[in-house]
Amino acid sequence: MNDLIRFFRINTLATAGTSILACLLVAILLGPFVGIASPLELNMAERLQPPSADHLFGTDSFGRDMLARIIHGGRYTLAIGLGVVVVAFIVGVFFGTIAGFLGGIADMVIMRIVDAILSFPALVLAIALAAAFGPSLQNAMLAVAITLAPQFARLARSQALGVSVKPYVEAAVSLGLPKHRILWRHVLVNAIGPLLVQASLSVGSAILQTASLGFLGLGAQPPLAEWGADVSANLQFVRSSPWTALGPGFAILTTVLCFNLIGDALADWFNPRRRSEM
Repeated sequence: MNDLIRFFRINTLATAGTSILACLLVAILLGPFVGIASPLELNMAERLQPPSADHLFGTDSFGRDMLARIIHGGRYTLAIGLGVVVVAFIVGVFFGTIAGFLGGIADMVIMRIVDAILSFPALVLAIALAAAFGPSLQNAMLAVAITLAPQFARLARSQALGVSVKPYVEAAVSLGLPKHRILWRHVLVNAIGPLLVQASLSVGSAILQTASLGFLGLGAQPPLAEWGADVSANLQFVRSSPWTALGPGFAILTTVLCFNLIGDALADWFNPRRRSEM
């Protein structure tokens, strides 16, 4: 615990990213309970109002409070990012670890499927899948999860290949322990570090991809508050009323940056040589 505290004290970027993300989470979780206006409340008499004491982030073309939409939209956006990564992590790590540990036909079949998916650009594949499934928030999450899972599978396979030849794994095999026990208690546990780093970095990627699908009309549908959809809906007013698009856009930028800073810090933490230098 002391090493972790000292690490964050030295790594100022990780501390900044964690602090900003924590403040954002507190605002998103507590905002609706401290008098923030409804994100769906229309007031055409106050449409496209600039930031003021009444509306700190201004209003959109329907007179809806932008701060309320950013706070409520953050719930969906962050839940999407975390949910997509959890699904992709479980599926990708499961099949990747099995492929690397068992080898043979299982490795060949699983990795050829992974290679086929990775042959497409991630965003292009997500757009195609979301269009095929139909425009909705759930389908956008599924499409992004499918594009991210192969990345975890390939990394999990490489980690499993490296850990499987370690002496403690060979000793477990020689003792006749069941393969599933060796797989999860010895291989996966000792390969989890880089996978967690990839997961933290993938949250930002998932948020960006889901926001992109919302921007294209393939994700969250109006009037639901979601950062990518709000950027798309207000893009036509960016010259005359830039706050309508810059607010949710800056929220996306800040959140993704925080997760990337945390991911870089985790990479240093799981690197013993790098951690010992701090």
